[in-house]
Amino acid sequence: MGYLLALHVIIAAIALTSCGRTPGTQVTVAGSTSVQPFAEVLAEKFCESRPGVSVVVQGGGSTAGIQAVREGAAQIGTVSRALHEEEQDLRSVTIARDGIAVIVHPSNTLDSLATEQVRDIFSGRISDFSRIGGPRGRVWPVTREEGSGTRGAFQELVMGKTTITPKALVQSSNGSMRELVATDPWAIGFISLGLVDGSVKALHIDGAEPSRANVKNGTYKLCRPFLFVLKSEPHGAAKEFIDFVLSDEGQRLLEEEGLVEAESRPH
Repeated sequence: MGYLLALHVIIAAIALTSCGRTPGTQVTVAGSTSVQPFAEVLAEKFCESRPGVSVVVQGGGSTAGIQAVREGAAQIGTVSRALHEEEQDLRSVTIARDGIAVIVHPSNTLDSLATEQVRDIFSGRISDFSRIGGPRGRVWPVTREEGSGTRGAFQELVMGKTTITPKALVQSSNGSMRELVATDPWAIGFISLGLVDGSVKALHIDGAEPSRANVKNGTYKLCRPFLFVLKSEPHGAAKEFIDFVLSDEGQRLLEEEGLVEAESRPH
């Protein structure tokens, strides 16, 4: 989904969805599909004690989230990568850190890859699992769409200047990526570490297990920030929601959901 189309979807959905039923102040949060499920958990908890406040949470992709904030369609954008140079005019708040897990079907005998091997798979240089210690069979790389923060972070952390093969299957969310890999023994993809479950196998990368502990101690290198971005200094309910997310309670919720707390935050 292109980010302009995603932006229109965000605008339409904002009018229909909220976590509170009582009319009153509304905070709109939109962007990264990686951040979305975690933001929904936070929004639900935040609204429990604020009956006059509703928080709308939508996906659409990191780039669409940035555009939504710039155009006033959302007060808070969510981004699952570092901001690009041309996006530095926005205010950003790191709410958590997340690993990017490289995933395969549970039946795949492959357990570990080097970053270079992952790069060669997604560039199309390696087309059979047997070349990297796995079963004999064609590799089907699965990637995210352009504008996805997960894809942007994967490009930066793994691919560098190497292009992802145009033959890769494209999925529009972490959930659809996970579902596809879970049903295809020859697929390999990448999703938020916090969304890995028993339906897929997350591979060790450069000898490091993809775990919250290893993201926290720096052993697992495929790590990216989860950001809230804003057009200006937050105020009112939007500021209250951000303060809640950065509070001990909010950070505990994120850790319970599989993320790692922000490296620096107010106490």
